[in-house]
Amino acid sequence: MTTPTSAPVRLDLVDGVATITLDRPDAMNSLDVATKVLLLETVRTVAEDPAARCVVLTGTGRAFCTGQDLKEHIQLLHNGGSAQLFSTVDDHYNPIVSALAGMAKPVIAAVNGVAAGAGASLALACDLRIVADTAGFNLAFANVALSCDTGASYHLPRLVGPAKAIELLYFPRTLKADEALELGLATRVVPAADLTAEVTALATRLAAGPTVALGAMRRSVAYASGHTFEESVAFESAMMQQTGATADHEAAVAAFVAKQKPVFEGR
Repeated sequence: MTTPTSAPVRLDLVDGVATITLDRPDAMNSLDVATKVLLLETVRTVAEDPAARCVVLTGTGRAFCTGQDLKEHIQLLHNGGSAQLFSTVDDHYNPIVSALAGMAKPVIAAVNGVAAGAGASLALACDLRIVADTAGFNLAFANVALSCDTGASYHLPRLVGPAKAIELLYFPRTLKADEALELGLATRVVPAADLTAEVTALATRLAAGPTVALGAMRRSVAYASGHTFEESVAFESAMMQQTGATADHEAAVAAFVAKQKPVFEGR
């Protein structure tokens, strides 16, 4: 499964790993309307595709994603497009991040360059952020006098705590990779030259795993963030019922008894 090389968002599916690449390097992978529409379609496609057992989100060139395309933004502001400009949160950003955060399979951000504004928010919505040592994060919303969006208010404080989240939002600056790792924004920092190989190895490992179980863990952690202990353990029970009925669970138990390594099929 591939998309045309000329598209602003590319999709490649190889050995269970679906790689979504933002491909507007000359625009720092910023998000104009056309890119947002295609990104939403692509994220929804991989979310529903059983052949995609792990998803990687990355960019080309010097940036991971710098958020809203401000050139298009200015054109809309000056040409009577304000309604379209601010409906983009409900039409594009919220559906994109909801599909990214809500899919029942692992999602990795391969942060190849700066992730700013909504681009940072997209990276924070992923399970793991493997960050090139030349990359960084910037919660840049205050610099353009806008509130945060694309799930930043949800994911950022869960990673760094509410007080640090407010600081990073009030006083935007580029957090270099080492500081991002120290704060918990980065899962792992690797040399830029090794980013693709590191992410490929990690994604391949996850794609070979028990996809339904991994998705259930992802859903359980997200659910627990907004529910009581009692509600959370009830949800865990439901997820245990679901995963206990999978072919992967049956195969894993049989392999354990036979002292063999299980082979998971993602179902």
